[in-house]
Amino acid sequence: MSLRFSSRTSWDLREDALHTSLRALRARIPDLADLTVSNPTIVGLASPRRLPALLADPAAATYDPDPRGIATAREAVVRYAALHESVITAEQVVLTASTSEAYAWLFKLLCDPGDEVLVPTPSYPLFEYLAGLEHVVTRTYPLVREEGYRVDLDALRAAITERTRAIVCVHPNNPTGTLVREDDARAIADVAVERGLAILADEVFLDFLHDDATRARSFASEERALTFTLGGLSKACCAPQLKLGWILATGPEALRDEALARLHVVADTYLSVGTPIQRALPEILSHRAEIAAELGARLRENLASLDRAIAALGGDAPLRRVPSHGGWSTLVEVPRVMTEDEWVLRLAEEARVLVQPGWFFDIEDGGTLSVSLVAAPSVFAPAIERLTQAVKRLA
Repeated sequence: MSLRFSSRTSWDLREDALHTSLRALRARIPDLADLTVSNPTIVGLASPRRLPALLADPAAATYDPDPRGIATAREAVVRYAALHESVITAEQVVLTASTSEAYAWLFKLLCDPGDEVLVPTPSYPLFEYLAGLEHVVTRTYPLVREEGYRVDLDALRAAITERTRAIVCVHPNNPTGTLVREDDARAIADVAVERGLAILADEVFLDFLHDDATRARSFASEERALTFTLGGLSKACCAPQLKLGWILATGPEALRDEALARLHVVADTYLSVGTPIQRALPEILSHRAEIAAELGARLRENLASLDRAIAALGGDAPLRRVPSHGGWSTLVEVPRVMTEDEWVLRLAEEARVLVQPGWFFDIEDGGTLSVSLVAAPSVFAPAIERLTQAVKRLA
């Protein structure tokens, strides 16, 4: 009898044609400007570089675990949450090794095998993997492009079945960069209360809004529906290598406390968060404002470069930037004179710029590309000028 692997890992592991072609292009074009990059540790940011040195606290030599996280670390998260006008206590915080682990724990908490969670589309293609590893099924609800990627509340309600257990909201969304409107957030809470569902709010990009005038209410302020708000150092401090995330639990007190008691057992089973990062967390988060300011200035500068490059093409410019509120990337619409894969390959060959196709994020219009904004401006500005000029030639 041959060994059998779990159906949870029965993915198609073959490389698709686009990535095979791009791998060859990367080898052939050494100066390819990568505007798909999302790793903040390799784009020349100065302020996050001092963070790893903060892990050297001698107190970390002693292992005295608290499944929810060391009290001083959870209190630091409380202070961070207050920056987004969320009033919580350390008892409402559970530390994890990452936001992905937070999702896994919450799926364990809320779902039996075969249960469902609702996720937005378009969005980052991670939920299907995270849910599948827990034998949980993802069902989608649309963000309406014509309304600035607003939540389609009617479609969300229609997607709920007897097996639905949670609604995932990404605030701001990746890759659209759009926030969940406050009235839509209230409506989602109404649905959650009515149908006995939890809300999972991913707010990893909430520190990076593109306009200082934009205000965003955190889901951690929600009191009517059981809500779990996710964040972490990967985005808040541009430090994915430090591996720490958090869950903020809010909602009706009795329901919230039962959820936290169950999460305590899940966390105690894994004890996955290292002591050094927990001990260092208060000081690490004290640098958050400086880090957010540095990267935020870069995001705005790169957006301005993109807008100038498009404007330079004149009133009949064949591409446009899709308006967004925040995040580390932006969407660009291009003419549908070729497929998105062909656009990606032609722009790599003729403009020496690498971008992502919209289909990667389940954008199905056939004419959208995703552009990362975290590259150094000295790389981004000339790359985006080459890209816009190439689109004009190819349109």
